[in-house]
Amino acid sequence: QVQLVESGGGLVQAGGSLRLSCAASGRTFSVMGWFRQAPGKEREFVAAINWITTGLLYSDSVKGRFTISSANAKNTVYLQMNSLKPEDTAVYYCAARGGGIVTTASQYTYWGQGTQVTVSS
Repeated sequence: QVQLVESGGGLVQAGGSLRLSCAASGRTFSVMGWFRQAPGKEREFVAAINWITTGLLYSDSVKGRFTISSANAKNTVYLQMNSLKPEDTAVYYCAARGGGIVTTASQYTYWGQGTQVTVSS
């Protein structure tokens, strides 16, 4: 059974930092990534990593502030979030797929349960 389990969300003041973790079990994936969804908005791509090509991709809204990385033989992915802004407030989801990096949520096969990130002004 495939499972993605996120942790690390919470409440932080603007300008602060948080690190999210996602542990995968049941199989390995070529791509793991992060999406987020704010109330009333669609789920949006944040960042992804491809183990095979070592490629990385970030959305423009987080580039330069967030860093995606991996550990434990590709089973764990992290999202280091610095210089957080109130507009970063959302539920953050870990996602995984085979193939290459894509930014469309519907093309990811497996999802975690989500973790809330709240940035106060």
